Amino acid sequence: MSPNDKTPPPLPDHLSVDPQSPHYVAAVFDHDVGIRFNDKERHDVEEYCVSEGWIKVPAGKTVDRRGRPVLIKLKGKVEAFYR
Repeated sequence: MSPNDKTPPPLPDHLSVDPQSPHYVAAVFDHDVGIRFNDKERHDVEEYCVSEGWIKVPAGKTVDRRGRPVLIKLKGKVEAFYR
């Protein structure tokens, strides 16, 4: 490995893409993160928790009064990985 290669930090159990969330970890997003939910790869996940088995995804084009997407929680088998 060259000195410029950065090994990614371990993926946390609970992660959010919202910078205002307490579950946001900026170092993780230096690398491409993938989420597999019920054995299908999802590209619209806003937040996940592996141990509790849920993801949050946008509910269509609906937004709240601040312009952020309204999220729904889906329960199932969650796997997080680096692409």
